[in-house]
Amino acid sequence: MPQLLLELFSEEIPARMQANAARDLERMAREHLAAAGFLPEALKTFAGPRRLTLVVEGLPIAQADRKEELKGPRVGAPPQAMEGFLRKAGLTQDQLVERDGVWMAFIEKTGRATPEIIAEMVEAIVRGFAWPKSMTWGSGKLRWVRPLKRILCVFDREIVPLTIDGIASGDISEGHRFMGDAQPFRVRDFDAYAKGLNDHFVVLDVEERKARILEGCKTLCFARNLELVEDLGLLEEVAGLAEWPTPVLGDMDPSFLDLPAEAIRTSMRTHQKYFAVRDPATGGLAPHFITIANIAAADGGKVIAAGNAKVLSARLSDARFFWDEDRKAGNFEEWLEKLNGVTFHAKLGTMAQRVKRIEALAREIAPLVGADPDKAAQAARLAKADLASLMVGEFPELQGLMGGYYAREAGLDDDIADAIRDHYKPQGPADAVPTAPLSVAVALADKLDTLVGFFEIDEKPTGSKDPYALRRAALGVIRTVLANDVRASVVSDLLFPWHQARISTAMDQLQEELFANLDKVGAAASLHDDLRSMARRNSRDYSSVFRLMGEVELDPSATENDEDIAIAIGGFVSRQSTVLWQSSVVLSRDLLAFFVDRLKVTLKDQGKRHDLVDAVFALGDDDLVRIVARVEALDGFLKTDDGKTLMAGYKRAGNILKAEEKKGWKAEGERSLLDDASVPEVALHDALRLLEAPLDQALAAEDFTAAMQELAGLRGPVDAFLDGVFVNSEVAAERDSRLKTLAAVRDAMGRVADFGLVAG
Repeated sequence: MPQLLLELFSEEIPARMQANAARDLERMAREHLAAAGFLPEALKTFAGPRRLTLVVEGLPIAQADRKEELKGPRVGAPPQAMEGFLRKAGLTQDQLVERDGVWMAFIEKTGRATPEIIAEMVEAIVRGFAWPKSMTWGSGKLRWVRPLKRILCVFDREIVPLTIDGIASGDISEGHRFMGDAQPFRVRDFDAYAKGLNDHFVVLDVEERKARILEGCKTLCFARNLELVEDLGLLEEVAGLAEWPTPVLGDMDPSFLDLPAEAIRTSMRTHQKYFAVRDPATGGLAPHFITIANIAAADGGKVIAAGNAKVLSARLSDARFFWDEDRKAGNFEEWLEKLNGVTFHAKLGTMAQRVKRIEALAREIAPLVGADPDKAAQAARLAKADLASLMVGEFPELQGLMGGYYAREAGLDDDIADAIRDHYKPQGPADAVPTAPLSVAVALADKLDTLVGFFEIDEKPTGSKDPYALRRAALGVIRTVLANDVRASVVSDLLFPWHQARISTAMDQLQEELFANLDKVGAAASLHDDLRSMARRNSRDYSSVFRLMGEVELDPSATENDEDIAIAIGGFVSRQSTVLWQSSVVLSRDLLAFFVDRLKVTLKDQGKRHDLVDAVFALGDDDLVRIVARVEALDGFLKTDDGKTLMAGYKRAGNILKAEEKKGWKAEGERSLLDDASVPEVALHDALRLLEAPLDQALAAEDFTAAMQELAGLRGPVDAFLDGVFVNSEVAAERDSRLKTLAAVRDAMGRVADFGLVAG
């Protein structure tokens, strides 16, 4: 069947936009074709430095004739409704058909030629394309990422005539800007197009460009006994920069190798888009780099390599200056002082205030992970200091890493330096989690402060928007806790210390501000002085104090007793503290739900069902390690025959109990058997009694697999009971006894998980 070939040729498209542009082009083309009733056999898009390409296979020559059915107003509707419908349908009332009291219009539409539809589609796509950034040029109004130069549009080997903002379609494309003859060439199908581009030194497919780059880099390294430091992110970027990518190996001044390896790689990657190479003998960086040229130079790239080496030397000279100056200063205290002038967030204070919160929280978390509290506080205090360093100012990607280097240069313990280096980890799903106790304490404190702080100011993630990466922070906490088997309550062990430190600090600041207004003449009152002592000092102008307090419980003009003022201030501060604690309880509940939601994502990636997390979380447990252990045991249990059958029995029992409880029945009093109880009743009663001790032991030992196995023993007795006993007996005593037995089954199973929340 006929083929559609579309190329939108422009000036250079930023590499970061190309992949999304290809996806958007495919999506928009599919939507337009589907709206026209076309279902193509194949559709593929390509994106490169100067072109977006679409090829569609299996389109018909013309649209099929269609019959549309339009539903109109009801019979007897107001005339205005009928008139509007007739205008829309383009019919008269005698052409309508009544169906079930509703007027229906049947409109036959003759199919249009496919080129006509394609022309409309291309114009709609070009005019409606959503680039992250776009521009206009010349006197035209068309917006595109860069000036659009040419539109190649061919269907069934014929040009599809269209014009967009003065750009007429044709069958002409062009190859590499510099290599070959650089002359435009004509094509009428995709095979000729792909061959023409290749002959004119353009690699169309980005995957082929990436493979070409990777293979070329490894070949160069093999020839010099080097190893490529692979970088998938950089590979994606450089594949969008060159149409004919050609790796070139260059040399750098070996003296730069005394810089931190991360600084060298970042300078290469960020500014120059170079790949680093490694010496396999030492495992360290080698004094070489690989740049990706856009041409195959006649001299093998010697001039390109030399020019790039000069530029790299200039960049690394800057890095050396930053490194030397930072070490010369060698003063963490000076950097920490600078953080007082760095705003973390307008509603969350300065970076220095954030450091104090992290320090207090790390001290509280340290015992939970086996770390020294004093060391944890010290590492947390210094963790953000490198943000004020020259190196991190130039290369923000190195925050934390440089702090670790500077800590070692300052003679601090290795574990403190490692904690500073690793406290941002994990920064993504592929990043490793910290494992050293000190690093774990600081990393958790850092992420928890971010989470609680932004939740407190109501900057929670919404839909696809998460500007402060709170989902990533929560996943980082979860991964760190699980990987290190951190036994802690999310609320009381991880969130409570943050609230405690924050409220204490807030109350100190409030009290200080109140008495600063009260004490205008003398020196500022110590926060630890007695309230009454502070109230007696100097000025008696209390009006500003009460305005700040927002609560005038005393008349300042009539108050002569300083102790009354002190008591009023103390009472106000106390009440504010209570309000903050109440809001903290709500905040902790919201954050816990957020953690559970992120835990579902983590377990889903491991093949676990999200409803099992709900079933376990419903027990009120917020120990993430224990929750996961329960989920894994529950998941394994429900995959067995015993688990499936017992689950079915639980549902049956639960439905019976729900129905009776709606009628007012309650499981009051002790469960006991009647003298004339049936065999199934006795069997289930005994099974429940025998289950108690081993279930207690298994749960106490947190052996949830064993607990599930104990529950499996109920399968037979529950089935026999439900199949052989009429629960809703007309004899009240029998009915009550049997319902209590079912309630006991529900309670026993509910000690492991809320099976009522398990789907299916």
